[in-house]
Amino acid sequence: MKANILDINGKKTKEITVPSFFSETVRNDIIAKVLETKKTKQPYSPSPVGGKQHSASGKLKHLRHVWKSSYGRGMSRTPRKIMSRRGSQFNWVGAEVPNTVGGRRAHPPKIMSMINTKRINKKEMALALRSALSATANEKIVSGKYDTLKYKKISGLPLIVESKIVSLKTKELLSSLRKILGDFFSVAIKKKKIRSGIGKLRGRKYKKNAGLLLVIGDKEKLKTNVIDVRNSKELNVTDLANGGAGRLTIYTEEAINELKERLKWNQ
Repeated sequence: MKANILDINGKKTKEITVPSFFSETVRNDIIAKVLETKKTKQPYSPSPVGGKQHSASGKLKHLRHVWKSSYGRGMSRTPRKIMSRRGSQFNWVGAEVPNTVGGRRAHPPKIMSMINTKRINKKEMALALRSALSATANEKIVSGKYDTLKYKKISGLPLIVESKIVSLKTKELLSSLRKILGDFFSVAIKKKKIRSGIGKLRGRKYKKNAGLLLVIGDKEKLKTNVIDVRNSKELNVTDLANGGAGRLTIYTEEAINELKERLKWNQ
């Protein structure tokens, strides 16, 4: 499989043979399995001793004719704490249980239910990474991932640029990406907008897109907030296929060479 290397103005400089993992069959089932395994959620729960931090024991006796008993008083068996007493007369207040003031929660969130314990095999992980890389070079999958690209023809995938792009300032980088991507520049930049509807009131006020992913070499550095940048040695399935395979991705020539070594590809 051949691919063009573009300069920062989007013009072809030379042609190279790209690794075979860019033309492998895309296994969406394995990619989805890896994404499910890598899901993370911030655990939260109330304090384990919440509602139980008072000085009294909160336990009453229910035996007949004994001191400190609730028997024969017409009292429910709700656990109570002693606020004051006079001899054998007690001023009790319900405590601990959910139907009392300051009591514990009835069915609180459990931390253990939020910890992802799923595992995946190394071979499946490697296959998912190759599939995710292959999807970035598949014109049909990439155009199908973005609603605004469904009726536009994408050609020249995978997109590979010269390493000079990492030396550009933000304004020059945006200008270069506009020339390289053309009509697809609209989905390349990360955007953030206020969500429509009642979801704004429920802790998810903003919506944002993933934008373009730029994969660079291990020794290349680029600091920018307008697009996502990942090192070729740290690249993973979540970067390439979060939300589904086929993310719009650009690789530097150095990144392609390092991916060959990482995935042990021999021409």
